[in-house]
Amino acid sequence: MAQRITVKSPTNEYEIRIEPGGLAAFDPVAYGLKGRTAVVSNTTLAPPYGEALARRIPDSVLITVPDGEAHKTLATVAKLYGDFVRAGLDRASTVIALGGGVVGDTAGFAAATYMRGVRLLQIPTSLLAMVDSSVGGKVGVDLPEGKNLVGAFKQPDAVLIDPDVLHTLPEREWRCGAAEAIKHALIADPGLLDFIDPAGDAEAIIARAVQVKVNIVQQDPYEQNVRAYLNFGHTFAHAIEQVSGYQWLHGEAVGAGMVAAARLSSALGMLSAQDAGQVESIIGRYGLPTRLGKLDAEQLYEAMATDKKWQGGHSRFVLLAGFGEPTLVKDVPPPLVIEVLQGLAG
Repeated sequence: MAQRITVKSPTNEYEIRIEPGGLAAFDPVAYGLKGRTAVVSNTTLAPPYGEALARRIPDSVLITVPDGEAHKTLATVAKLYGDFVRAGLDRASTVIALGGGVVGDTAGFAAATYMRGVRLLQIPTSLLAMVDSSVGGKVGVDLPEGKNLVGAFKQPDAVLIDPDVLHTLPEREWRCGAAEAIKHALIADPGLLDFIDPAGDAEAIIARAVQVKVNIVQQDPYEQNVRAYLNFGHTFAHAIEQVSGYQWLHGEAVGAGMVAAARLSSALGMLSAQDAGQVESIIGRYGLPTRLGKLDAEQLYEAMATDKKWQGGHSRFVLLAGFGEPTLVKDVPPPLVIEVLQGLAG
């Protein structure tokens, strides 16, 4: 049964449609597609999904990008610009981002900046993208110096979430999506933890997790205050990704990052040791990493210095005062952060 969640942003109002079978039954008219449309997907998803979707859309072209975080770069965006020009996209065209978070962020940034902005439709195909990156209007790419350092706010004209595509999602990717759903639970809806199960109702999990993010981004669309709470665990996670050379998937890094954030919250006297341990137990129960392996604590801290939440060289961490009680903490002593990271070695 289809569900619709309306999102009100400063620039538009759009719907998130959670619709089993929606991708196979895609109706271009229902999404207001007019003129030339570019379906952007990656080389893995184009054969099973992209080609069929492009065939359903009159006057469309399928454009592929390489698969993986390593290709979430300005070079890929530059390639997309050239592809858009050659395909004849103009100001009235639509870009459809069909894929996981990397495709959504990269194609979304290209759509935000090509001809100063064209229509964007997000069709996420991973659980992580469904519950997090496709919602809220942030798009961007990585630089060698750090993750998501180039980007824009670009609200989509619609988001189509088809839970049926999760049937072919690898277990590792499902766990990564679970990490973002767990994050939403820990910062705003602890009851969501009872729903997150690979054998559970995917539509219910997605709808409840998406609603958490919608509630927050509507309060703070440009991340001036409470939207920063959605970055719980992410300051650590982005550093883990960067230092590991992106050998860690984003959701895996978020899992370990939330464990680190909970431990730091406890070390600062904000969160009980019992609750911090429960966070770690929850993360581990979903098969996500709770340790950092051989990653160097000081290298990780150095990588955090490029985090977008830091200001004027001052650290800013999203921590927990309790389940459902996130708070932004500034100027945490570096030795304490490094000590927490060292405690997660192995």
